[in-house]
Amino acid sequence: MLKSTWDHPLTFWALLSLPAIPMTLGLTSGAPDAASSLLHPTGEFAARFMIIAMMITPLMMLFRDASWPRWLMKRRRYLGVAAFFYALAHTVLYLIDEGAIAFTGGEVSKLNIWTGWIAFLIFVPLAVTSTDAWVRRLGRSWKKLQQFVYAAAILTLIHWAALHDWGGVGAALVHFAPLAVLEMYRLWSTQQRRRHRTLT
Repeated sequence: MLKSTWDHPLTFWALLSLPAIPMTLGLTSGAPDAASSLLHPTGEFAARFMIIAMMITPLMMLFRDASWPRWLMKRRRYLGVAAFFYALAHTVLYLIDEGAIAFTGGEVSKLNIWTGWIAFLIFVPLAVTSTDAWVRRLGRSWKKLQQFVYAAAILTLIHWAALHDWGGVGAALVHFAPLAVLEMYRLWSTQQRRRHRTLT
């Protein structure tokens, strides 16, 4: 019973929704700076869930005999969709906080702003096509489309790092460093397997 409850998709969605509870309470508190104060948390959780989703494949390669990476792999799309919705909340809160200024040339031309916008726009088709129906409809093209998440990740890293005159570099690197290490391992492992096949 406990295992079936833990494995149920709704349980995982509930876990992914937990950070949104204090955010929602803060937004409905009536505080004048509620939208502004939630910009960082929503953006950070969007990045965190994206990073976790991207880490799953190299983790499966690293821990081949472990069951937990496979458990995560079955839920990777949930993580991606959750990342999108936190990014959507981040974007909406930014628009509320900045108002008309958000669309001015001086604002949009900032590195930390336009990188965020492009990353979000990349997220949109990835989230829309995350359903089983779209996976079947797109076939092999679905995986090619999902590769754009790497561009979104790089843009998100720059967006985060460039905040407050590059004051976000430390936090951004702390979050993205594990992903970078695992991706390097994935590339190395893939290259080793190709070399082994060539030799045999």
